Amino acid sequence: MDRGTERAADERPGPDQGAVADPGGYRERAARLPGAVVWVKRAPGGPAPAPQRVLPDGCTDLLWWGGRLTVAGPDTSAYTPAVRPGEISVGLRFAPGEGPAVFGVPAHVLRDQRVPLEELWPRDLVDRLTGTVAGTDSPGRVLEEIAVHRLREAAGPADPARNAIAAALGRGRAVAEVARDVGVGERQLHRRCLEAFGYGPKMLARVLRLVRALELARGGMPYADVAARAGYADQAHLAREVKALAGAPLGVIVPPR
Repeated sequence: MDRGTERAADERPGPDQGAVADPGGYRERAARLPGAVVWVKRAPGGPAPAPQRVLPDGCTDLLWWGGRLTVAGPDTSAYTPAVRPGEISVGLRFAPGEGPAVFGVPAHVLRDQRVPLEELWPRDLVDRLTGTVAGTDSPGRVLEEIAVHRLREAAGPADPARNAIAAALGRGRAVAEVARDVGVGERQLHRRCLEAFGYGPKMLARVLRLVRALELARGGMPYADVAARAGYADQAHLAREVKALAGAPLGVIVPPR
């Protein structure tokens, strides 16, 4: 479930559980769907595992967690799941804006939620899928198959402009400029962002900027340079945004090297 923590090496070939090499390990690999990844997370062992923050990233996930298929919606702040020591979770994280076409509901319906899949899809279908996932040693691959099949059967395509919207907002373009480039008014852009990403365009820009900043910081870039490169006014602005969205200081989320 660790959608916002440091990216580790790709999942190794073979069963999805094999991607986790040690307690607290996290692995991911590219999925069959463009921009999506399959990830595997093992909670630390011991009597009281440390909290594992899930940071906002604009994405929606299909999870195999605790023997149940669950949907994780786009978060607006850090989420701390309750996990058992050594528990393994597997997820398929979709590219920003892709989730609604898979799950059949606007992204804002799932915002800041963890929803059992049977609340979105027919119960008998989810029961069959749950049995299939439970009976395999590669749940991540089954999650991919579920999503690929669902997209083939989807009633309609995802917003074709979603990638351009996300890319432009992620680069720091003004909302009015993005709306003009897409050929819509700001109000319609806001509605389309809510449906595709779960956020309005300003919140989406903040989340995508955070994702970019954390990627740079994890790569070893000094915080001041991160702030400048990611589009913050200064390092203090970066620190405030990390604290607001991630729920902890930048030095906790990405300790300095």
